[in-house]
Amino acid sequence: MRVSVAFQGNSRGRNVCLPVQALQSIGVHSCEVSNDCVKQMVYPKISPVTTVDCMPAVALPATGKIPGERGAQSNQASGGNAQQSQVRQAVFVARQLSKVYRMGDIEVHALRSVDLELYEGELVVLLGASGSGKSTLLNILGGLDVPTRGKVSYRDHNLTIDDDAELTRYRREHVGFVFQFYNLIPSLTALENVELVTDIAENPMRPAEALQLVGLGERMNHFPAQLSGGEQQRVAIARAVAKRPEVLLCDEPTGALDFTTGKIVLEVIERVNRELGTTTAIITHNAAIAYMADRVLRMRSGEIVEVQRNEQKAKPSDLIW
Repeated sequence: MRVSVAFQGNSRGRNVCLPVQALQSIGVHSCEVSNDCVKQMVYPKISPVTTVDCMPAVALPATGKIPGERGAQSNQASGGNAQQSQVRQAVFVARQLSKVYRMGDIEVHALRSVDLELYEGELVVLLGASGSGKSTLLNILGGLDVPTRGKVSYRDHNLTIDDDAELTRYRREHVGFVFQFYNLIPSLTALENVELVTDIAENPMRPAEALQLVGLGERMNHFPAQLSGGEQQRVAIARAVAKRPEVLLCDEPTGALDFTTGKIVLEVIERVNRELGTTTAIITHNAAIAYMADRVLRMRSGEIVEVQRNEQKAKPSDLIW
């Protein structure tokens, strides 16, 4: 589904059409659905036909502790490092997370009782073939989807019980997303695409600063059609990190890119993780990318089947595939 919206301000009053996922990922809440399934969105730069207050304040704690006691199975699934759990705080804790999609009489088990912990400042790669459940898991962590069973917490806030408006605020304030196909608005410049996020964030970077961070300081006034695929993905990364999220979730960020360009994008993601301390999760089917991670979680048939820790991480520039 794509959404037709009217922008004001820096976007010069243009009407644009963009995916629902793109707006959801930057923290925009859909409030009204017409008969033709076109959603009206509430957003500072968007003129809604009817103004709807659908964003009640939700207090999300700034800090949280890692649960102390964990069974052997849970410990293995989340990394199994007792020393790390005593030192670092967990950003995410998932317990017995399951997701079942029903299509008529058929049930598809996308996740099967997954236990998971992601820690502050680490870079994790979720590795698995198509259909292994990695995108479903990432979407649940990011508040784009909800589990059928189980519990997932961000810090000490239980995301499982949140409604749509609360999940929207959570995404807006705490999570940055990077997708395989960029989700840029073609009629906006690189700078204006980043401004979509900074205009609704509480303590954002300057849009130009975010673009400079990803190496696009000289390209900020170019439109997506004037940028290469790798440059477009870097704009998407700048948009994701401009609001200073605690978490960066990347869904196949190099999937649509060639080898050389893909490594440049991975270098940018690694730099964000290293310099800003952003907890970062990358999902991919590309096994070579696993070598740049702190931990690698291998998924198969909706389960985490193996956890590997890289004692010495590879530089993205050294990866070969």
